[in-house]
Amino acid sequence: MQWLFLAGAVLSEVAATLCLRVAAAGRRGFYAAVAVGYVLAFVFLTLALRVGIGLGVAYGIWAAAGVALTAIASHVLFKEPLTRTMILGILLIMAGVLVIEIGSSSH
Repeated sequence: MQWLFLAGAVLSEVAATLCLRVAAAGRRGFYAAVAVGYVLAFVFLTLALRVGIGLGVAYGIWAAAGVALTAIASHVLFKEPLTRTMILGILLIMAGVLVIEIGSSSH
């Protein structure tokens, strides 16, 4: 269940950030979706912590997955650049998340 809550936190945060991009472009009604998305992200993150996932693991995965998914989604939805260097960064983020998870399970 902790991973489901963490996935909810990541997806809510990414959705809120994408809505922020739309709102900043002049569609002010999207600011409500931004607020709801960020509140949901913190609620889901809190639930993930409450059911036993470690703070370092949860926050690391939440932040890293959020950065990677936001970069990919902004490329698809808003035609923002996604360079080879950015793709390398996303791959490094994925490797870092894997190392964090491996490190947390060794204790």
